[in-house]
Amino acid sequence: MLESALNDKTIFLTGSTGFLGTALVETVLRALPSTKLVLLIRPGRSITAQARAEKDLFRNNCFDRLRQEWGVERFDEEVRRRVRIAAGDVGRDGLGLDEDDQQLLAGSDIVVHSAATVSFDAMFDQAVEINLLGPTRVMHAYQAARADLPDPGHFVSVSTAYVAGSRKGDAPELSLREQPHYPEIPWRLEVDAARAQRTATEASSREPDTLASLRTIAMAELGSAGVALLSEKIERLRADWVKDEMVAKGRARAQSLGWPDAYAMTKALGERLLESERGNVPLSIVRPSIIESALRDPYPGWIRGFRMAEPIIISFARGLLKDFPGVPEGVVDVIPVDLVVGAILAAAATPPQSTKYYHAASGSLNPLKYRQLVALIRRYFSDHPLYDEIGQAIAVPEWTYPARGQVETTLRRSQRIVDTSTKIIAKLPLRSNFVDYQDQLAETQQGLERAGSYVELYGAYAECEAIYLADNLMELAARIGDDEHDRIALDPHLINWESFVLETHLPSVVEHARARTRPKSSAPKRTSREDRLRASLLTGHRLAAFDLENTILAANVVDSFSWLATASVDGGHKLAIAASLLAEAPQLLKLDNHDRSDFLRYFYRRYRGAELEELERKAPEFLTGYLLRKSFPLGLARVRAHRRAGHFTLCITGALSFAVAPMAPLFDQMLSLEMTTDADGRLTGEVPGALPIGEARGDVLRKVAKANGYAIEETVAYADSTSDLPMLEAAGAAVAVNPDTKLRQLARRRGWLIEEWSRSKGYGNLFLPIGRTL
Repeated sequence: MLESALNDKTIFLTGSTGFLGTALVETVLRALPSTKLVLLIRPGRSITAQARAEKDLFRNNCFDRLRQEWGVERFDEEVRRRVRIAAGDVGRDGLGLDEDDQQLLAGSDIVVHSAATVSFDAMFDQAVEINLLGPTRVMHAYQAARADLPDPGHFVSVSTAYVAGSRKGDAPELSLREQPHYPEIPWRLEVDAARAQRTATEASSREPDTLASLRTIAMAELGSAGVALLSEKIERLRADWVKDEMVAKGRARAQSLGWPDAYAMTKALGERLLESERGNVPLSIVRPSIIESALRDPYPGWIRGFRMAEPIIISFARGLLKDFPGVPEGVVDVIPVDLVVGAILAAAATPPQSTKYYHAASGSLNPLKYRQLVALIRRYFSDHPLYDEIGQAIAVPEWTYPARGQVETTLRRSQRIVDTSTKIIAKLPLRSNFVDYQDQLAETQQGLERAGSYVELYGAYAECEAIYLADNLMELAARIGDDEHDRIALDPHLINWESFVLETHLPSVVEHARARTRPKSSAPKRTSREDRLRASLLTGHRLAAFDLENTILAANVVDSFSWLATASVDGGHKLAIAASLLAEAPQLLKLDNHDRSDFLRYFYRRYRGAELEELERKAPEFLTGYLLRKSFPLGLARVRAHRRAGHFTLCITGALSFAVAPMAPLFDQMLSLEMTTDADGRLTGEVPGALPIGEARGDVLRKVAKANGYAIEETVAYADSTSDLPMLEAAGAAVAVNPDTKLRQLARRRGWLIEEWSRSKGYGNLFLPIGRTL
């Protein structure tokens, strides 16, 4: 039935680069040899629609089967012959089509509208524009393109079964207008309200109180990273604040009307609007439930991106979700993606007289109980456990199906404990002493945040007790010819849930999650990612830039002053200087955390009146008596390795030149601070010009790289603190050396190499060095 009904037909498809759209394109190419496709694809700022099709669609492993069966040449030829690309956007009236693409739309016998904002935490205005208005925009464009043709065509819209909302019991395949308990909602008012709320929320995000709170958050993360990065971070936080507010507003409005979130609500209103605007165009609406990995085609377990269930499954397997809300005896309505594709194509081949609805759902025909699903998942991960970062198997929890609020309370309590521990560690000036604990806290914190978001987003769906009837779907299934069943499937009775979950879906989920599935082995390890990154830094044409303090040396400007000052006095005066500095330490640390430049200028004033010549005379002893003993041997070795590789090595430091001059021969160039002197050769305590701190350090790297013939992409930067972040982000590659807590967290998120270099052994651990009187 399908092949004959769609013979020589052209299908205009939106959403082809998404999960469902990709599977539909593959099925048409494989199972309907005389059917052609026009794909509406939105071009990017720097990429054409055609290039996006090649990159985001046809390179997907969904098409591996066809490439293997047909060969690459035939596959490419089939795509060229049967697929056309139209550049457009469902968010624009008229879809933004040019004249040629309008002709492609006019020549399409069927439109399948699959594009949507499918996120359950979509911003209210975004969901309104795409899910509510989007289907009708496509319908209007189709009607305009075929206005002069006698055949109005056929419009197939992909909606969701969750337009039924939070109802309990049977949900029929009917228009919501024909069902009780659904209020008549003026869609124009909802559109106007969502747009107005976006404008108001944007204005609120720029209020002084809001910006002040966002600045506090940015400061807590970046510290003294500099104005530029701080401003950039605040703007990102502001945008996130707007998103969170718009998500909350959409969820509140949806729940006031009986839907769990803005996704389901805007899909429901989108159906109603499309019904009223269809004119004489036959309209088929397909409502899938939770779409998951393929049962059979293009191959068992194929999936694109994480869907609703996968994040929950992986969090459960990692022991992060100790419990999850839901009705254990209730039905979890899951449908494999290839069965949804079959339903869409069968609907496309069967145009109705006016409007018809189809539930692509399994719950009423082949139900999977929530308790059964959890038992299967628990069984799988008991037999095939995931492993934690130290190589131990993770025991999966026993769920008790509590109320959603109870789970949220437990997660919030755990998050508070982890947040408090993280803040305490961040304030300790102990660096690498707690490295493993810091990493475990960061991983746990991220996991708890994800788990909390999953409960908030998906908890209502796990508690859903609607049963989606599928009589119309089974009428379509009965129309498929016996010879077509091997190519296209849509009947939920085909699913053996135990086999699908244990042998198909869960192995695919684990593979895509890249979770640890084996314990640590004593066998020789393959080259790790860190080793590969480390090796790559020593290749090619490079400039290597190093911070000095706490990167090459376990020392700082306070240490330098303490040693040089105490080396100039005798006896008790040495202890007096050290005691004075220790007493001032909390104030100095606070000032350093607030603004590194202010701290340096404040601290360097205590050199006022010192004889520069005398300090320069002490510098060699300072090198051998202190600096080398406080050096990181692996840091010195890394500088030498770069020089052996022919790289240009640069040291950028906020230290005074007379203090670090003995270290200069280690590098090709050292940039340090020069303090001015008076007519008698005494230091003034003043350092002219901008200090190489914060964004200025990134500017210095760019300037030196350009002067020496290096592109910024050819640079690598080594540093230890968030105050060095502008230099690390400016460089082509970044290495966080013995990073502070804030930088460690940022480096982990950005995938930078993290090095832990220990200092030379055999030297005391005094808080402040005491210089030997010369």
